[in-house]
Amino acid sequence: MAARKDIDGSASVPQFYGKELRFKREEAGLTLEGLVEGSFYGVTYLSEIERGKRTMPLDLAQHVDRVLGTDGFFQRGCEDVRKARRKGHAPYFERVLEAEKRALTIQQWSPTVIPGLLQTGPYMRALFQAEWAQDLPEEIEEKITGRLARAQLFEENHKQPEYWAILHESVIRLPVLSGERMAQQLDHIAGLIKRGRIFTQILPWNAGAHALMLGNAMALAFVDAPPLVYMEGQHHGHTIDDPGLVKQYQRSYDLLRAAALPLEASLALIEDAAEGYRNGKQPDRLARLYLA
Repeated sequence: MAARKDIDGSASVPQFYGKELRFKREEAGLTLEGLVEGSFYGVTYLSEIERGKRTMPLDLAQHVDRVLGTDGFFQRGCEDVRKARRKGHAPYFERVLEAEKRALTIQQWSPTVIPGLLQTGPYMRALFQAEWAQDLPEEIEEKITGRLARAQLFEENHKQPEYWAILHESVIRLPVLSGERMAQQLDHIAGLIKRGRIFTQILPWNAGAHALMLGNAMALAFVDAPPLVYMEGQHHGHTIDDPGLVKQYQRSYDLLRAAALPLEASLALIEDAAEGYRNGKQPDRLARLYLA
């Protein structure tokens, strides 16, 4: 039997909430099965809430309060947990923020910027300062902290999710940062690839017409839930869960993957771009790339 993991309630609001939930449940002499009985939720779902990995739905919080006799404590706190979890993120991203942690696979197409899950702090800061120039420094830092927390996905669980990213070549050639910092950003991606944490393919700049030319996409699949697709614009996001549409997006992603460079060639291109930034050659190469 696996050892029971302690919960560090000081780490975050969700973990404090989860620790209290576990304490009250055990104080009442209930198992996870006993507490969810009579609700529409399963044992795994409740366990993830206790470990601070998932937010508490309002109806489940009301059920828990009734069973444990906690006088509305968990109902009152569930919105605070929800706000804490999405701190630094737009409200429309909340569903994806939850889904990433439960996903079996994540497949992402990013034609214009390095995806958030792969960004380093300096790269994030450059993007946020360009888009949110009116924000106070502490507000920018809050956004960075929130996005960096998402990337812990690759540190906490070696097996899941399987993350597959397809990047347009222009993404690794565009000097968002100074040469050395861009090199570090690309080194970070190469390191994740070499550790077996992610799969990355590059779509060459001269690939011609290809699937998903009209925008980005993130497809998520789960063990215990239907798949979904997330599309994002500059100041909005849209989650698609219609089975027919999800299937169409998956087909488009498969076609895009077929048009991209193989994994080994893509890694070589990323490392070559990093070396170019390090040696101060990238701007010249970028100019030649698009003047050719």
